[in-house]
Amino acid sequence: MDMRKRQPIGVELVKRGIVKEVDIHRALEYQKSHPDKKLGDILHELDLAEPKALIEAIGEVVGIKGIIIGNRDFNLRLVDYISTEVAKNQKALPLEINSGRIKVAFSNSTDARGMETVRLLLLNKGLVMEPYITFDREIKQILSNLEGVATDEIKDDRNTNITALVDSIIRTGIEKRASDIHIEPMAEQVRVRYRIDGELITAAKLPKSKQSQIIGRLKAISNMHQEKQEAQDGRILIYDDYSIRAASQPNVYGEKFVLRLLQKNASIRDIYELGFPGDENQLKTTVDKRNSIMVVAAPTGEGKTTTLYSIMDYLNRPEINITTIEDPVEVRIEGLNQIEIDGMKTTFSKALRNVLRQDPDIILVGEIRDQETGEIAIQAGQTGHYVLSTIHTINSVETITRLRKMGLSDYDIASTLSTSISQRLVRRVCPKCKKERPFNDFEKRVINGIGEKYGVEFNTSGTTFDAVGCKYCNNTGYYERIGIFEILQLTEDIKELIMNGASSIEIRRKALENGFKPLIIDGVNKVIQGFTTIEELNRKLALY
Repeated sequence: MDMRKRQPIGVELVKRGIVKEVDIHRALEYQKSHPDKKLGDILHELDLAEPKALIEAIGEVVGIKGIIIGNRDFNLRLVDYISTEVAKNQKALPLEINSGRIKVAFSNSTDARGMETVRLLLLNKGLVMEPYITFDREIKQILSNLEGVATDEIKDDRNTNITALVDSIIRTGIEKRASDIHIEPMAEQVRVRYRIDGELITAAKLPKSKQSQIIGRLKAISNMHQEKQEAQDGRILIYDDYSIRAASQPNVYGEKFVLRLLQKNASIRDIYELGFPGDENQLKTTVDKRNSIMVVAAPTGEGKTTTLYSIMDYLNRPEINITTIEDPVEVRIEGLNQIEIDGMKTTFSKALRNVLRQDPDIILVGEIRDQETGEIAIQAGQTGHYVLSTIHTINSVETITRLRKMGLSDYDIASTLSTSISQRLVRRVCPKCKKERPFNDFEKRVINGIGEKYGVEFNTSGTTFDAVGCKYCNNTGYYERIGIFEILQLTEDIKELIMNGASSIEIRRKALENGFKPLIIDGVNKVIQGFTTIEELNRKLALY
């Protein structure tokens, strides 16, 4: 807002009875140590005037209507109109649209070039801009919230020590449901980002001068070597409900830390709550087996371990001896014998050999990483045990190729692998702000094209949802995630193809003939059922 002519505006505010002269003097004195702050913003921050009356009076002085943003719900997605960078640089915030006109709040009315930039961007989208003026703090706070995290929640000022700062970073991540915290040294600052519902969101940018202290504190609480400038792994155990895995990696600007937040006593989610398709009979046919191996396949971060826990919880009965080998144990389940190999300083393969002497019925191996672990898992399956594990690969059919590349024989794979489940996580449309509407023609063409390709008929006569964005979902339009799945049952004819060295293309073709439904089918069903949107599914699977 225009505060360059400080005294005239101060005089105007006094004349209008908004503030007293003593308030203006106090604000000007404060401004000496905060030269970047404008008089109106200082009066607001020091609570020297009623906010609505203050901003309206300032608006009358500068010739732009004043507005209080407050706690209004935002139904606009910022990036649909202007980029986050433009919004920050020009200190601008689109508020609402009505009949082709869009209200935009600014905090600096003297920046005519910036306001013109925003006006032209909106004009290119067919919208006429109506400018408003508001307080700088309101713009900054809302823009921070729209990024996903209010930067103010990470307490960083001259009086904040490093211990409190690092604690604030971690606790804010926990409160925001982050799965990972990225603390990244950059050329002129230290960036903090949270991964929430699979998306990285910038939370704060801290002074470069604090970098070495932040890194030192993270190493101290992670039990890492302070003097080593090399990749290290550690664990943070000072938070009662969380076991936090820490990994450091030097880069050109320092040492980056990634903290994986693992809730110690997280409740096991029901397999259907995760989005598993089908009914009880299909679930039982898929996961309740003997003398075989079942693998959950997906890239990193797509919920493989969560699915395995839900399956183990479904299979857990008093008459069955279930043992897990994990790195680390992420969730403790009553009735299971859970082994954490990280604490044993051993490997999956060595732990698996020991477990086979413990009379297990079902064994969970956290991950098949190499030939040795794969061969022992195969042997366990061939000798009467049921083995569940995960593997990093792109889909259920490619599990076979991955096992082959590890050095396992076609005979062992065909004789022991019974089921390969592949999955992805897509964001759920936010229940608070989603907007229901009919499927448009483009969406119908995409969905019907997929149906024709795989011989599936989809019903697009119903409605779908737009992801709008609100405070509840950090203005993303999405809240939490749901799985989409494909299930490959290794039938006798598929096993025969494997034995004969058939390619993954041939195996996939045969599976489709047998009724196999790929990921995209379950994904479209989730869209039609209203769990997610076609845009989110396209982001994950590249439909168009």
